[in-house]
Amino acid sequence: MERSDERFFIFILPLVVLALSLCVAKVADAAVSLPKPVKLEWHYYRVQNTCRDAEVYVRHQVELVYKNDKSLPAKLLRLLYSDCFVTGCDASILLDGDYSEKTARQNWGLGGFELINDIKTVLEDRCPGVVSCADILHLATRDAVHMAGAPAYPVFTGRRDGMTSNSDSVDLPSPSISFDETLSYFKSKGLDLLDMVTLLGAHSLGRTYCRHVVDRLYNFNNTGKQDPSMNKTIATQLKALCPPRVKKGQSDPLVYLNPASGKSYSFSNTYYSRVLSREAVLGVDQQLLYGNNNTLTIVKEFAAGFEDFRKSFALSMSRMGSINVLTGKQGEIRKSCRVINKN
Repeated sequence: MERSDERFFIFILPLVVLALSLCVAKVADAAVSLPKPVKLEWHYYRVQNTCRDAEVYVRHQVELVYKNDKSLPAKLLRLLYSDCFVTGCDASILLDGDYSEKTARQNWGLGGFELINDIKTVLEDRCPGVVSCADILHLATRDAVHMAGAPAYPVFTGRRDGMTSNSDSVDLPSPSISFDETLSYFKSKGLDLLDMVTLLGAHSLGRTYCRHVVDRLYNFNNTGKQDPSMNKTIATQLKALCPPRVKKGQSDPLVYLNPASGKSYSFSNTYYSRVLSREAVLGVDQQLLYGNNNTLTIVKEFAAGFEDFRKSFALSMSRMGSINVLTGKQGEIRKSCRVINKN
C-alpha cells in the first residue's frame, strides 16, 4: 500500500466512527458510511493514467486565485450545491445559454465560473478531452474549502458532463422554508438528516442578499412582525444593513451569513454556536434549533467540537458528490465548460 493510501484509510476511519457514534446517540436517519463508489474512483485520472497530475493542476490554479480572493470557497460551495441539487453533479450549471440553469432567479449572484473555465483551459492544454468539468468543480471546491480550514476530503472522480441546462429545472428552495420542507428536500436527493445539518454548515462562510433576510426582520410568516426566534441584537444589526423593501428597484445589499467568519471567510463550527444562540441569519439555518431532538443533538455536537463537524463535512460532501452522476458513455467530456461539444 502506498503512503497516500495509508493516509486515506487513517483519515476515513474516523469518519465512520463519528457517524456510528452519532447513531449510538440515537440520531435518526444518520449516514453511517460513505456511499459505495461503484461508478466513481479515487484518483481516477491517475489510476487510469489519462492525466496523472490533474488534481495537482487544479490545486495550483485554486491557490493562485485564493491568494487574492478569500471569498472563493463560499462561491464554489454555492456553485457546487446549485449544480448537484438540480439535475445532479453533471456541471450543467456551467453551461451558457439564454435559458440555462445559471439564468434562473435562484442562481443570481453565482460566482466561481471564471476559475473553473481557467482550470479547464489548463487541463485541455495538458490532457485534451480527458478531465470533465464536473470533476473540476468538485476538486476545485474541495481544495478551496480546505484552504479556508475544512478537511482535505477525498473526491471520487470519473464523472462526465451533462449536455443540457434549463432554467425550468432549477427547483432550489427558498432559504425561508420550514425544517420539515428542508429535510424532505434533502431526502429527495438521497441525503439524510445528518447530511442536511452538516451541509448547512457551509453557511459558516459567505454572504447572502438582504432579500433572503427581510421577511425574518419585518414580516415573519406575514405577521408584520420580526421572527420571534431571532436574537434581538443580531436583528438590530441586520435591520441597519437591510431596510424594508418598499419599492421596485431598491438596492439589495449583501450581508455575511456568519459575522464571526466575516471577511476572512474562514471555515469553522461557529455557525452551530450561532444557531444555538438564535443568531443565525437565514431562517433555514435557525430552524435547526427547533427541528427535533435528533437535530439539536447534532447541532450541539458540532458546536462543541470542530473536529466532529470537519469529519462529518467530509463524509456529507462525498455523499452529495454522488448525486445522479454521469459515467461511462453517458454525457461527454466538454472541451469548454461553457458549451457542449459541437459534435
